[in-house]
Amino acid sequence: MNRRDSIRSLFLGSMAGGLALESCISAPEEVINEKIWQYQYGRTPEEAARDEALLAQQYFKNTELNTITRLSNLILPPTPEGTIEEAGVPEFIEFMAKDFPGLQTPIRGGLMWLDSYSNKNFGTDFINSTEDQQHQVLDLIAFPDPKASSQKQEVQFFSLMRNLVMTGYFTSPAGIKELGYKGNQPNVWDGVPDDVLKDHGMSYDASWMPKFVDQSKRNDQAVWDDEGNLIS
Repeated sequence: MNRRDSIRSLFLGSMAGGLALESCISAPEEVINEKIWQYQYGRTPEEAARDEALLAQQYFKNTELNTITRLSNLILPPTPEGTIEEAGVPEFIEFMAKDFPGLQTPIRGGLMWLDSYSNKNFGTDFINSTEDQQHQVLDLIAFPDPKASSQKQEVQFFSLMRNLVMTGYFTSPAGIKELGYKGNQPNVWDGVPDDVLKDHGMSYDASWMPKFVDQSKRNDQAVWDDEGNLIS
């Protein structure tokens, strides 16, 4: 099992308890808004207005968003099934930081640490370091110390980013498709069992039977006349 499969398995396990929680960085605002918030159902007018207000703001600088995009790709590399950019993960993280301001300082501080460490050891910022150098940096912060009573801030930062990346990707259409998650789907229903109908002295109108067993018509809407008789 490769690393991506392991992460996917971990995420599937977390889904059992419920989900708690291209590069479009330089795209026009209306394009970003369309990609970030495609699903407006279930929102009250107040919630929708708040979402729009948050979407109209930009918290992270473009350079920070570029680093978030690169870091996200290192955490969850692209596959033929989907990429971080296609899933809108950087935009998701940007939105989450605005929706939950408590995330702002840990993320921004962690990004600053990545650049500070890279400049000190490689003479350049994190995003311009080689991939091998980037992996060297992440190897220092990707593994919490199980014996420590509290983890270093940079370790907490990486854990936070890993959770955000996984949530952002695996709740996107691309990620859900990769998981093979089907969700709630209607099954085949062939009517009330005959023995139950007989117990109640009832039976189906013959015209209804094809609608139960002919699944090609499962999405057809019944049509009734003014007297309540089934037409089709």
